[in-house]
Formats: sequence, structure tokens, C-alpha cells
Amino acid sequence: MNRGLLHLLIGLALGVAGGLTYAWAIDPVELVGSSPGALRAEDQADYLTLIASAYAATGDLPRAQARLALFSDPNAAETLGALAQARLASGRPVSEAQGLARLAADLGVRPSPLPSLATRSATGRPTTSPTVTRTPTLRPSPTVTRTPGAPFQIDRQELECSPAQTAPRIRVRVLDAAEQGVPGVEVLVLWDAGEDRFYTGLKPELGSGYGDFTMSEGITYTVRLAESGVLVTGLKVEACPGEDGGTYSGSWSLVFVQPR
Repeated sequence: MNRGLLHLLIGLALGVAGGLTYAWAIDPVELVGSSPGALRAEDQADYLTLIASAYAATGDLPRAQARLALFSDPNAAETLGALAQARLASGRPVSEAQGLARLAADLGVRPSPLPSLATRSATGRPTTSPTVTRTPTLRPSPTVTRTPGAPFQIDRQELECSPAQTAPRIRVRVLDAAEQGVPGVEVLVLWDAGEDRFYTGLKPELGSGYGDFTMSEGITYTVRLAESGVLVTGLKVEACPGEDGGTYSGSWSLVFVQPR
């Protein structure tokens, strides 16, 4: 064997042996666990979505809470709700947004239940006070502008009065031609000082085509579906009569239906 090649091989072997000795014995690498909170923003979003997906599959809330605790986020429920909106707006699957919204709701950010008719007993009398749904007659009704050929048309518009509701809302339901709820529809809410938007389907317990927006006193709103030219204008907080002679704020119910 060539003496030069032999020296090269011996030197290479000594170098490898020395490197392994240093790395393993003298100064070994310390593996330190990294918190999910240290991940990049997009990786954190994926991690939270996986937690919500696992919860949707197992229903194990304590396990989901333990996983969320790794982020040290005191407002985890609000973060999940905002992430649900963002994922849906970016075109992610509706199931991801629904999973995030469900986990957010079960952590405490739960929407107020919709008014519902009372269950009747065998005698035909209601077991609880029925919800009153009416269209106001003492004031002009909000104007509905229809756009010919729009994919969705306004089908029903009512002022819902229920003493159990905690805040005045604009409640939107979007239905297809078979009157099945349509999730993932963007709803625009506009007023003089600004605008906002929400999506249907993020509160599946209230229906796949349901979404809502909380109104403020003294503001008049206009509602439009992003994929439709139909405008519903003049929506504002309206008073409902209470049993004690007083009043409370009602909520507007808007139902959009796709023409057959």
C-alpha cells in the first residue's frame, strides 16, 4: 500500500475518533424541550388546529386543556375563536374552523342559545313561556334591496323578542335551494364608522348555515353576503315589550335562501 495513502487513512480514522469522543464524552449536546409557544406563528396555528381536531375526535376536554396549557395563553378560547375565523377566511377546510370553534365554545366562549319555542305538555299548554317573534309595526321596517340574479336572496326578516337573550344580535342563516345550511359563507356588516365580517358554520350547534354579529345601541347596520349583491339596510337595536311593562333589546333574524 502506498505510504501516503496509509497516512491519510490513519489521520482520517484518528479525526473521526477524536470528533466522536469530543461530541459524546467531552461536550455532548444537551437536548432541551421547546415549548409550543416558542414556535413560529404559522406553526402555532397548525399546532392549535391539531389540538382542536384531536378534541373533536375524542371529546377529551381535560386533555385538550393540558395541551393548550403548553402555550401559556391566558385567553386561549379567544385565540381559538379568532383562529377559526382566520382559517376559514384563508380557504382552509370548514371542519378545521368548526373544530376550533367547538373547542373555544367548550372552554367558555359559548354563544347565547337561540330563542326557541317552549315544549308543550300532554294538555297542549306550554311548559315554559313561549318565545315571541314579531315584525315591528310601530316603526318603518328596514328596507331590503334585492339584486336580480343574486345567488342568495333574502327570504325572511324578523325581529326576535326573547327575554332570555343576553345581547342584541344580527342572526343570519344561509340556506341552499334544498333549505340546508351552507357553511363558510362570508357575511359583511357595514355601518357609518366601519365594517366587520363573520362566517356561517362556526357555531355548528346552532346550525351549519348560522352566524351572528352583536349590535351596539345607536348604530344602523347594513348586511350583505360577500357572494351576493342583496343588501339588508336599516338594521338597528329595537325595543321589545317586557312583561313588567318595560322593554329590552331584540335581535334581527335574517334568512338568505338560494333560489331553486
